[in-house]
This record gives sequence, C-alpha cells and structure tokens, in this order.
Amino acid sequence: MPLILKVEKDPSQSEEAIRQAAQLIVNGGVVAFPTETFYGLAALATDYQAIDKLYQLKKRPAQKSLSILIADPAELDDWIETIPNQALHLMARFWPGPLTLVFAAATHLPTNLTADTGKIGVRISSHPVAQALVREVGAPITATSANRSKSPSCRSAGEAITQLGSDLEAILDAGLTPGGKVSTIADVTTRPPKILRIGAIAAQEVFSCWEQNA
Repeated sequence: MPLILKVEKDPSQSEEAIRQAAQLIVNGGVVAFPTETFYGLAALATDYQAIDKLYQLKKRPAQKSLSILIADPAELDDWIETIPNQALHLMARFWPGPLTLVFAAATHLPTNLTADTGKIGVRISSHPVAQALVREVGAPITATSANRSKSPSCRSAGEAITQLGSDLEAILDAGLTPGGKVSTIADVTTRPPKILRIGAIAAQEVFSCWEQNA
C-alpha cells in the first residue's frame, strides 16, 4: 500500500506532505500527484533508473517517450536545445495549462525519457499542488498519467491505488480532480507546429497564435 499524503489545493497548507513526496522522488521513487485534469505519475526526469521503474509500473511500451513538468519557463533552457520564437508566444498564452510543447531535447536527458527520439515534451501544470511539487523537487518531473498503459485515467487517489497498488511509493491525495480533456501536444521542432494530440486546447488556437507571431 503506498503512503497516502493528504493535501489541500492550497499547497501552503500542505507543505510537509509535499516535502515528503518530493524527497521520495529525489530518492528515485514514483509518486502520484493531482493535476488540472487527472492524477499524474512523478519520477525524477534526470534519473534513468526511476524512469525505467515508471515504465515498468505503467507497463508502457519503451518506444513511447515521456513528457516533463517544469516549474517556470526560465528553466526551459536547461532541458532543451533551442526555443523557436513562436514557441515563446505559445508559452506566454497557454502556460500554465494543458499544452505540451515538444522541443529538441538536451543531450544530457536520459535516453529512456525521450525514447531515443531526441525530443522532449514540456509543460507547466496549472494545478497549484503540481507546481509546488516540481518546485520542491528542484528539477523536472515526469508528466505521464497515473494509470496502466491503455487503462482509464484516474481522477482520484483511490482509482490510482486500484490500478497501480503497492508499486507506488506515495500518493498526494487532493481528492477528485476535474478530469475532462488531456493536454494538447504540439511539436514545435517543425514549422508550422505538428499537432500530435488534440486535447483541451484546439489545434486552431495553437496555429492561430503561431501564425500571429511568425
């Protein structure tokens, strides 16, 4: 049974729980946490072994890369090669929020994180607990959903436990998450960007913002 850490939506009321979860992640553990849609799974994005553990936990195919969460756009340069000018405008308009942008990955990122694609998806969550967790870890965390591969996404800690059980180190339990649509994924290594997944943000919104700043 994973450690269940109850948290309030205001992270300032749950600092100890977030600190505990962050320490588990830093030490190589996998922790479930709430986002603005569903629960996610956090492993340290710079830890090859932790990422491997996450793949096994999710039963996720190794050829499917993972995205990461960062705390602030200023951190982006540490994890990617270049930022296209139009991508800066997409970030300004849609971050924090459900838009994952795919960039050319920095060469020091673990190859199992990028699935040897040379690319990495990045976003900033609008959920205050997710933001606080990334800040406390002090490095990017993975942003994959807290479920077995091809199974339904989880809106509650209970659903995550049912699917993942004792394979999790801990869960930051913030109650029921809103659910809804997943994040939209846009590859900005091409011009115009390539929409890899349509989610909460319409493709036309992405293209419109890009074209206005071309």
